[in-house]
Amino acid sequence: MTDLKQFIRDVADFPQPGIIFRDIAPLLRSHFGPTIDAMSGLLSAGEWRRIDAVAGIESRGFMLGSALALKHGKGFVPIRKKGKLPPPVVSIPYQLEYGEGVLEMQQGSGRLLLIDDVLATGGTLAAAADLCLVAGYQVDALGVLIDLSLIKDFRWESQPARTVIRY
Repeated sequence: MTDLKQFIRDVADFPQPGIIFRDIAPLLRSHFGPTIDAMSGLLSAGEWRRIDAVAGIESRGFMLGSALALKHGKGFVPIRKKGKLPPPVVSIPYQLEYGEGVLEMQQGSGRLLLIDDVLATGGTLAAAADLCLVAGYQVDALGVLIDLSLIKDFRWESQPARTVIRY
């Protein structure tokens, strides 16, 4: 299996001083298929059968989540930043690594796999999972491409975030 981590570019001081941004664009450009295969492997075949849809967190979670949904014949549910979805929506405020934000999604039902690109402090992933519940969904699993290992043993309601690459 290819070491996917080698295709991630570190960008210092982006989007602000002191932050090291993990740029996945080179990885997606050259190894998108293997990346989706690796993320697909975060769940067993039985777990995939129980999932109704994949929810992706804006914006890179859209790319990963929609590809996973297509690969497994599942629906896709977008989780967006405030003001990007037509109403009616439910929303939840959350803390970013370097600020605050609001996530929104449309109501629905079913069992979700929640996907994002990076787990840093866990604020976005936890808020998105909470939002899924408020919107009427059940979160069966959490998956991320990269875990920056800034927090030890992230869990949301006792569920770990399954990850492909750890720093």
